[in-house]
Amino acid sequence: MGKKLPVSPLAPKGFPDLPVIEGVRFATVQAGVRYSGRTDLMLAHLARGTSIAGVFTRSSTRAAPVLDCQAKIAGHDDTEAAILVNSGNANAFTGRKGVEAVRAITASVAETLDLPQSRVFTSSTGVIGEPLAHERVTAKLSELKGALRADGIEDAARAIMTTDTFPKGSSAEITIDGRTVRIAGIAKGSGMIAPDMATMLVYIFTDAAVDRSVLQSMLSALNEQTFNCITVDSDTSTSDTVLAAATGASGVRVDETSVGFMEGLRRVMLDLAHQVVRDGEGATKFVEIAVTGASSDDDARIHALSIANSPLVKTAIAGEDPNWGRIVMAIGKSGAPADRDLISIWFGDHLVADRGWVNPDYREDDGAAYMKREELQITVDLGLGGGGARVWTCDLTHGYIDINADYRS
Repeated sequence: MGKKLPVSPLAPKGFPDLPVIEGVRFATVQAGVRYSGRTDLMLAHLARGTSIAGVFTRSSTRAAPVLDCQAKIAGHDDTEAAILVNSGNANAFTGRKGVEAVRAITASVAETLDLPQSRVFTSSTGVIGEPLAHERVTAKLSELKGALRADGIEDAARAIMTTDTFPKGSSAEITIDGRTVRIAGIAKGSGMIAPDMATMLVYIFTDAAVDRSVLQSMLSALNEQTFNCITVDSDTSTSDTVLAAATGASGVRVDETSVGFMEGLRRVMLDLAHQVVRDGEGATKFVEIAVTGASSDDDARIHALSIANSPLVKTAIAGEDPNWGRIVMAIGKSGAPADRDLISIWFGDHLVADRGWVNPDYREDDGAAYMKREELQITVDLGLGGGGARVWTCDLTHGYIDINADYRS
């Protein structure tokens, strides 16, 4: 980016106080991959026996680091492991050079930390189509190794930012059989957000002992309720990666029956997903779209995303215009079943349209006043069945154009 962006008006008051997760240490440096005067390289070192699970973009133009992670994710967890992330360059659409860069980086990390190359996971985020100067990364590995510390997660969150205006973190503590289990996660994401399997870059750490297959099952299931339910601009990234690492340091064993752990993990993932929307490029409104009465949950989600991704809906929200006709349009174009004469629409508590026609008690001034809020809820009842879905998005302002027009300069 050519200039520093103002912090999103929807940002939380500050970075949360995340707990130390025993079994993981972090380090960051300035490598000059693209940015100057800021950290752009993050290393997480994971203790022996850490299980790692992941979900990734299904984009047909997946970046080289994504393909490498996918190939390794089902490996054994009886050794130490590492996650290395650079910002500024996505190492995507870089062909053989991209593959060679990943191999060079993972080999150097493995040598520096004395662990198998198969246990080194990398991510890259930033500009697409430019070769990654991997020598700038490998030249900093010794410095990273010497800087590793258990309480460095906030610095890690800052190092992975691109157009983000604030670092994103979340945590949860759960009591299982009288003992405390901790979860902490960080994310980056602001634009190119329309998940398809995963979204942005997200790294979640826990000191629970969780078998890899169980962790993978949990992460995949919760991903559908959280990261796959957000959209900023309808564009799916080439680099989307969500990794979860369970160090086992607490000694508390978690399995499929651990409802409390599952709920804690869900809270962290949903909080991070919401923070990404709140940092949507140019965003001034945080919007929840709730669809009920659909023929199925899948149909409800199709309708909800059609509304959330509509440029006409999003620009109306930006202009604080309660133009409910645009919501009707988005429902009609979604491709999922709908009956014009059964649809009801609410702005918050205001019933705008009732079973196919404008509510006679609705007043445009009430809708306009509601749209001035920073946080909005739009609810649609299709009147067809019991299916429902909930997604989150933001408005579309001129700020989005400004940020993306300047992105490579």
